[in-house]
Amino acid sequence: MKKLISLTILLAVFVTANAQIKTPAPSPIGKFSQEVGLIKVDVEYSRPSAKGRKIFGDLVPFGQLWRTGANASTKITVSDDAKVGGMPLPKGTYALYTIPGEKEWTIIFYKNTTLWGVPETKDFKEEDVQARVTVASLPVRDFRETLTLEINNLRNNGGDLEIIWENTKVLVPIMTDTDGKVMKAIEATMAGPSASDYNAAARYYYEEKKDMAQALVWVDKAIELGGEKYWILRQKANILAELGRYKDAIMVAEKSSELARKDSNEDYPRMNDKSIADWSKKK
Repeated sequence: MKKLISLTILLAVFVTANAQIKTPAPSPIGKFSQEVGLIKVDVEYSRPSAKGRKIFGDLVPFGQLWRTGANASTKITVSDDAKVGGMPLPKGTYALYTIPGEKEWTIIFYKNTTLWGVPETKDFKEEDVQARVTVASLPVRDFRETLTLEINNLRNNGGDLEIIWENTKVLVPIMTDTDGKVMKAIEATMAGPSASDYNAAARYYYEEKKDMAQALVWVDKAIELGGEKYWILRQKANILAELGRYKDAIMVAEKSSELARKDSNEDYPRMNDKSIADWSKKK
């Protein structure tokens, strides 16, 4: 009987020690992803709630660096180069710090994302500030209980990162070079296949032993558009050899080796030498 009681007590202690009660986080994590122009912007932050407290000027003092959320600092990732408030924001991930004010906020995109929360004064490095912009503090009629970050006012070339809490909202303009990318794509497409496109088509025809005459037309077009490159000349030599034009193949392979050596490449001359030896027996 005593053994049974002891076992029951031990079991109760074990269950109690390993029991886990999960409760809601005071400042739950929020994540979202938004396409802005032709890039993607990802945001991750902890979302505190007011819970009857006065926020700006009290819980979040004016004039002091703020992590723009709770717990770890807010992170913002841009998939390609952008601009914030006219300042360059290269592709990458940044900690988003802010300095709230009654009429204006300072927005800081910080390169070091490893710091927990707000960096101490001694740890804050100006060289890690990628962008610093000043934006207006705007009143919001409807009270916002929980800190909210959104990207709205989407346009072809950008959108606005909105930070909203209590009765305050700030807008941080994010601009992208959509026009430059689209125009470049239009020009490339309308100009027709590039040198690399012709070279890829020629290589595929050669590897699959399709129409070698057509492969030769395409590899010549690649050379015409992109200039003589030793790796393309090597491919042309192979195609000529497949056509039985061994003398021409040897001449092109020798030119390929010459250009390769000028570029300190010895692999192509080695391959060409082996091919030239084989083709010399057949010409």
